[in-house]
Amino acid sequence: MSLHRRSGLIRFARYVGIRTASIAISLLIAVFLLVFIAHLGGKLDEIVFEEVKTQVRNQLINPQYAQLVRRSCEVKCSAILPPGYTTLEMEKCINNCIDEHTIEEAKIQLKAMGIDLDQPTWVRMFTHYRRVLAFEFGTSSQIHSYHTRSKEVKIIIAEAIPQTVLLFTTANLIIFLLQIVIGLFLSRRYGTIADKIGISLAPLSSMPGWFYGMILLLLLGIWYPIFPSGGMISENPPENPLLRALDVMYHMVLPILAWLIANLPIGAYSYRTFFLIFSTEEYVEYARARGVPESTLLRRYILRPTLPPIITTFVLMVIGSWMGAIITERIFRWPGLGTVMALAIGGGVFIDAPVIVGIVTIYSYLLAISVLVLDIVYGIVDPRVRVGE
Repeated sequence: MSLHRRSGLIRFARYVGIRTASIAISLLIAVFLLVFIAHLGGKLDEIVFEEVKTQVRNQLINPQYAQLVRRSCEVKCSAILPPGYTTLEMEKCINNCIDEHTIEEAKIQLKAMGIDLDQPTWVRMFTHYRRVLAFEFGTSSQIHSYHTRSKEVKIIIAEAIPQTVLLFTTANLIIFLLQIVIGLFLSRRYGTIADKIGISLAPLSSMPGWFYGMILLLLLGIWYPIFPSGGMISENPPENPLLRALDVMYHMVLPILAWLIANLPIGAYSYRTFFLIFSTEEYVEYARARGVPESTLLRRYILRPTLPPIITTFVLMVIGSWMGAIITERIFRWPGLGTVMALAIGGGVFIDAPVIVGIVTIYSYLLAISVLVLDIVYGIVDPRVRVGE
């Protein structure tokens, strides 16, 4: 290996190491701020405590369990009340005893979840911070996983992510490829009727995907039921794996179409402008004057220099859609991460704080990994980047 090549590899390794360290530090700070905000004023613990207390009270609906607790409280109250107590005093004492039992039982269950209310808030916060970094998010009080029916948060998230990735990665990949193709097409036909039509369609992207989703759902899912009105798979799915996959794709048509209408016009317009700017660069004009074929000009002189920002746009668009598609998933009843987040925020009596913290943490990890991969790809594909300098 030549000295120059070895020096380049060393600079590249140093660059990757520095970027990895800075992104890791940013991730640690972001997760800490998330946990800090969640624990601000002890609100997270209060929410979880109230949820557990509600669960314990619901257990008292069971006649046998309620009778057992009441008898225990009657014995306790008989021992502490003064002689000659009235029925009203006994009943009041029993009710207080049941409330105390509810609180103590809730504290026991919280300790099993790793939350000790007898500790100071800052101790609980750092304990929770350590557990969150290790993907120990606790259990949900209101939500269960799609397949195993587990209430453990990391299992809920693990079973929801694949559905979201399948739908929105597919949608964004289709949109991305169409944006590039249409953007190139319009940039090479500047000022033509096709270019003017493309520009006039750009305002369609002013409305979000879920808006078009509702329209498509009414038109093609309810009024004219050409496509399914929601869900990921039919109630009685075919046993054949190929037919099952086709059934899932059939259910993906409407949400992908809604996402496409909302994002394709403005993306194609942006890339059209982007490619127009690059096509007027001096080195492109010089290559064109030398008689370089149009296909080579397009591939080597326009597309390759613009590859890093294009890759960045695509990756961040995909990652962002995983968290920004809550309403779309709810409209189409798609069993993904957005639906889980919606249920955690407003699907029950209480906000399901462990689920929200878990989802935001996972998203932070995914974003950090994506940025790191993008930095590495930049150092490889961008001919203008000189790593380490």
